[in-house]
Amino acid sequence: MARTAEERVTPLRASRPCPECGKPSLRVYYPFCSKRCKDVDLNRWLSGNYVIPSRDNEDEENN
Repeated sequence: MARTAEERVTPLRASRPCPECGKPSLRVYYPFCSKRCKDVDLNRWLSGNYVIPSRDNEDEENN
């Protein structure tokens, strides 16, 4: 039985669950499972839901 080209390709990254819904990720949308989950994550970044904490204000208050 002949294998397709995609079956012969060794994945570059290990499969991991989608960070949004937990389903197995797909190569096309890695690390997400679908375009929807990818867009949900992008929307969260653009709307400011993901914030990296800053300590600048604390340092200014202590001086």
